[in-house]
Amino acid sequence: MTPAEQLDAHLRSIIEWHFNPETGCDFWLDWANKAGWDPRTEVKTFADINKFPHFQDEWLRDEQNERFAPKGFGNRPFNIFETGGTTGVPKQRIGWDDYKVDYEEFGDNLNDEFFPRGAKWLMMGPTGPRRLRLAIEHLANYRGGSCYFVDLDPRWVKKLIARKQFDEVERYMKHVIDQGVEMIKHRGVHCLFTTPRLLEALAERISIPGQGVKGVFCGGTSMTPQMVRFLMEEVLEGKSQFVPTYGNTLMGLACSLPDTLRAENYSVTYWSPQPRAVLRIVNSKDTAKIAEYGEYGRVELTTMTREFFMPRFLERDEAIRRGPCAKYPWDGVGDVRPFGALEKKVIEGVY
Repeated sequence: MTPAEQLDAHLRSIIEWHFNPETGCDFWLDWANKAGWDPRTEVKTFADINKFPHFQDEWLRDEQNERFAPKGFGNRPFNIFETGGTTGVPKQRIGWDDYKVDYEEFGDNLNDEFFPRGAKWLMMGPTGPRRLRLAIEHLANYRGGSCYFVDLDPRWVKKLIARKQFDEVERYMKHVIDQGVEMIKHRGVHCLFTTPRLLEALAERISIPGQGVKGVFCGGTSMTPQMVRFLMEEVLEGKSQFVPTYGNTLMGLACSLPDTLRAENYSVTYWSPQPRAVLRIVNSKDTAKIAEYGEYGRVELTTMTREFFMPRFLERDEAIRRGPCAKYPWDGVGDVRPFGALEKKVIEGVY
């Protein structure tokens, strides 16, 4: 089958699972009843996804988590992961094994030269109630290694920035970096996950490749071509491999091609993990329309796994619609940045 045919077949199976009274979840079964139509009979191809409205992230705040649990999982206990938000009741997604599948697929694409199997990992980033903590540890374990952690509380940092308490932000950053430096110096870390801003701050204290770090998996914020070049050439000194990713609790991981970054003038393109998730670039004023290749538009995410179905979720990002490549024969998203970044000030904190 072609990638498009595989996507259509996968969508039909996921629709059947989530909207079948025997296997589906209460949320989607109630939704279909109120909507007055059965997606199992009306959704045949991915083009039909537009029959759904945009998934509202407030549903993840307002609904009880068990309403998203498919009956097909029986009484199996689920994980609860926070996603986004800095105030109020957090938005949450439940799950079982999706994070393992997502990060195993990603791990299979890592270069063994720069991310040696059996190596020790360090994660400097948000842990606590977030999926990322379990995901990075699973990635390290899947590749035969173990993982150390330095925690970061992005909610607190964003509150400090909003209050313009920049001296406190600097002290908190130093607190985080101090811990990371000690781990890298004394624990033989070869693989690192962190955010661009923490990576830059870390390099002000130590030579990252000089301390034995061979590969850096980096995500969490928009990365301009200028930032990517700076991180590759100055921060990592052209020695450690830089692997930028675009991902979140709702999608998993969209992969880039790190070996092509220099040839692409450091502009990063990400491809979603189809058929489990699909990224589209839609017209920001008419989201039923797909942007043209090379144009900026709003990022729209559809997630389709047995654990979680989320159609047409509008991310808080915008990006350029890019074409397929040999490894990922479907559309990609390029130069991701916060939605409306050119029109308003966006607080990203230490992400």
